[in-house]
Amino acid sequence: MLGSVVSMHVLKCARVIVATGVCLCGITSLASAEIVYMTSGGTLSVKGHTTQGDSVTLTLRSGGTVTCDRTLIDKIVPDEVPHPDPLPPASLQMPVLPSRPAAERSAALRDTVYSGLIMAASDAYGVDPILVQALIQVESNYEPRARSSKGAMGLMQLMPSVAREYKVKNAYDPATNIDAGVRKLRSLIDGMQGDLRLALAAYNAGEAAVSRFGGIPPYRETQNYVSRILEIAGLR
Repeated sequence: MLGSVVSMHVLKCARVIVATGVCLCGITSLASAEIVYMTSGGTLSVKGHTTQGDSVTLTLRSGGTVTCDRTLIDKIVPDEVPHPDPLPPASLQMPVLPSRPAAERSAALRDTVYSGLIMAASDAYGVDPILVQALIQVESNYEPRARSSKGAMGLMQLMPSVAREYKVKNAYDPATNIDAGVRKLRSLIDGMQGDLRLALAAYNAGEAAVSRFGGIPPYRETQNYVSRILEIAGLR
């Protein structure tokens, strides 16, 4: 009789342990997330954040972190949409190779104080941050107040039409400028079926010119522009 009671007790404990394990598995299969509301009007979904003094470090969903000044963030709230992070089958798992640092991709790519904003926007819209940084280096040489004779403004030299397209209120605000510029570049990359050369040519000369000539327009400025950005980014 005693042995039967003990057996039943062990079985009950085992069931509790199994049930608990199932619950834990269900919890860990969904990654927590937060929505960051930028003062520029943009939003960003991140895994989490930490605050230290006047700086906020955001943990990106694709991996890595970005640190920015607290004044660039309006508020951070929990993301109510679950974000599962499933592991691929063992047969499909590939070794993760470390990405090359910027210095190895091109010695011409300089350091910039805007790297955090570039990383955040690039992660949000799925664009290579090195490409974005190279574009900014060529467009404005990292001068946030730069303005061209044609009216292009700020770090990514937004044309007035692009500023209106993305409802940019202050094209000279670095966070707003980079966010809109990366969104425009993403749109051009998609429109050119992933061809970076054509997307950059369209950013410089316009989509109509690329369409009219069926490729990079025969403008020396545009051809040098495309070649220079790809060279700086180490993508040639």
